Amino acid sequence: MGVSMIDVQRDAVLRAIKDAARGEWKLLVVDQTSWKLIQNVVTEDDILAHHIANIEQIEQKRATNRDIDAIYLLTAEPHIVDCIMADFERRRYRKASLLWTSLLHASLRERIDKSRLAQEQLLQLKVLDIGFYAKESHLVTLRDPWSFPILFHPACNNLVRQHLADLAQKIVSVCVSLGEYPTIRFYRPRIAAHDAAVLCSHLARFVQDEIDMYATYHRDFPPPSPRPRAALYILDRSMDLIAPVVHEFTYQAMVHDLLPIKDGEKVTYRMQVGGSDRRGEEKDVEVSEKDKLWVVNRHRHMKDTIEKLMGEFQRFMRDNPNFTDSNPDNATSLSAIKDMMAGLPQFQEMKEAYSLHLTMAQEAMNQFQNRKLPDLASVEQSLATGLDEDHKKPKGMADQIIRSLDADDVGQPDRLRLLILYLLFRDGLLPSDTEKLLAHAQLPPMDGDALRNLHLLGARIARSLKDAKSNFQPLFPTKPPSTDPQEEYSLSRFTPALKSLLQEHSKNTLDQTVFPFTKPQMENDDSSESVAHTSLRSAKPTWAKTRASGNEPRQRVLVFMAGGATYSESRSCYEITEETNKDVYLITSHMMNPSLFIRQVGDLSVDKRRLAIPTEQPKPKAPAHLFEADPPPAAPTNSTPPPQQQGRPPPPTSQMANMKLDGHAASSNGQAMRGPTHQQPPPPSQPNVTQPKEGEKGEKKKKHGLFHRSKK
Repeated sequence: MGVSMIDVQRDAVLRAIKDAARGEWKLLVVDQTSWKLIQNVVTEDDILAHHIANIEQIEQKRATNRDIDAIYLLTAEPHIVDCIMADFERRRYRKASLLWTSLLHASLRERIDKSRLAQEQLLQLKVLDIGFYAKESHLVTLRDPWSFPILFHPACNNLVRQHLADLAQKIVSVCVSLGEYPTIRFYRPRIAAHDAAVLCSHLARFVQDEIDMYATYHRDFPPPSPRPRAALYILDRSMDLIAPVVHEFTYQAMVHDLLPIKDGEKVTYRMQVGGSDRRGEEKDVEVSEKDKLWVVNRHRHMKDTIEKLMGEFQRFMRDNPNFTDSNPDNATSLSAIKDMMAGLPQFQEMKEAYSLHLTMAQEAMNQFQNRKLPDLASVEQSLATGLDEDHKKPKGMADQIIRSLDADDVGQPDRLRLLILYLLFRDGLLPSDTEKLLAHAQLPPMDGDALRNLHLLGARIARSLKDAKSNFQPLFPTKPPSTDPQEEYSLSRFTPALKSLLQEHSKNTLDQTVFPFTKPQMENDDSSESVAHTSLRSAKPTWAKTRASGNEPRQRVLVFMAGGATYSESRSCYEITEETNKDVYLITSHMMNPSLFIRQVGDLSVDKRRLAIPTEQPKPKAPAHLFEADPPPAAPTNSTPPPQQQGRPPPPTSQMANMKLDGHAASSNGQAMRGPTHQQPPPPSQPNVTQPKEGEKGEKKKKHGLFHRSKK
């Protein structure tokens, strides 16, 4: 399956911390953004195990500690540089190692280089190139849904150039993390009918310049490897407008489409736990790579997922007859299995995993039936593929559309998705016909905006009477399957354009006029195509590979999808990885489900100011408290009277008279009085970690939680 991007990023973070610590106890200082990036792949305990005494956030109030070194792991933003410069001016720590998640702007780097205080305190300054989020083993996102309006909104032209430069830097960071210096190809539409048609070509050249510059300044890049040279494809959302709209019935894509799954810093699903009745507690359960059931089943068709979950549970019941009196043959439905699991408290971890997926699968199937998706999906597949279930050109599609719009169980979102597919199928409609369909579907005006805004992504939405015949040619023509699919799979005939692209790449048959290189390729170039031709010369199917061919170094194929990617496209990358000798990685600004895509397309016609794009908002500033002077230390409390201020103090004649040579003084009643004892040294502490000062003990005891955890 190839190396996991989660492991790559995790190893980079921990290795950088370990190298900076050098076996000595130090503090780790992060900012809000870098901490989210770190937490995505590393736990707090992993960090504290690498000689980190405490984790602090640079934007928060922190105590000065000049007896210990600090490791800063920060994002390369102007206000973060202001924060670090404030620390240098105050000499908050003894020395500092400065690690950046991505490349600093030249002006910010110059500011640090020219600061005398900074140079006196710096031990090292290093760029880690980890400014991205590894969402899955072969899926990387930038968590930037604002990329879509910046790239496609007509009023955002002034933001595009800087955004492309930022995207290029992050794409290169992924390449550097993998140790790949790839050939670069980009999508060039056959018909440049929209302003964003040049998007991929510009971004590809930004990436080429960025990675060439990196190679110039890093002579050891790329590192030696037996793998063929990698390939990088720069694509954008306009290449495939059907994939974000059509109903998908594989497990991951289906639950993200039909269920209220929260896809933010974590992917969570709210479900009832603690019982099968209504008294159970509701809880947000995380769905991640740590869940093996999820990883194994997420790309399966829902029918196969349910069969596998039920089969595994029935096998568990047969293997463990002593823990339940239930008959395993009764576990024939999702509801029955959930009820039986409530009686298995001995297997809590197994219960939670199966309960999550059985609940999601059952709720998704409920939505599938209640929304009459079997009938609707049949029409969608004919529109998306251009072929009916008999692999012939579909007929009477207008009548089928009207009947679907009239169905009571077809909701407003599904009616809009159906109209979008029909518009794309017809390669545009008469404007009057579009308005009639919108009125017949009883859709609100904002849904009409989503339909009409598709022209900003290259779709043809309007035709005149003179344009009787469409000259539209699909990017990858649909090929009839070699065998007739079963009825359940006939609703999943559509293949995303990305999967067709990867298949053509593996066969070295991809059209270079539509997907040109950024640099001319020489005949003896060790490119992906030349190697692919050699590695596939046997032309054997996957199941017929020999043991030797399975051990051949695998080429890495990186795909960047500008404007967001779908879960069906992510699944396609995994499938090509399994079917060929390629390791495919998908990189995108954000993952989108159909509702998000339609909402973002509809927003392309609203006033840009209503979108509140972060790059046009006031820039964050360093907190004011970083530039305030430290409070003076509290005066020590002493019960002894102050010394005399005028004249010389009287000689201690009485004390001298009572002094004994054995070190004790006689009291007034003749008994010996012990003099002041010597202060005991503090107990030994962790290596190289200074004990807190007396005035700081009370404050540190109050601090707890994420950024104030002490090493014990």
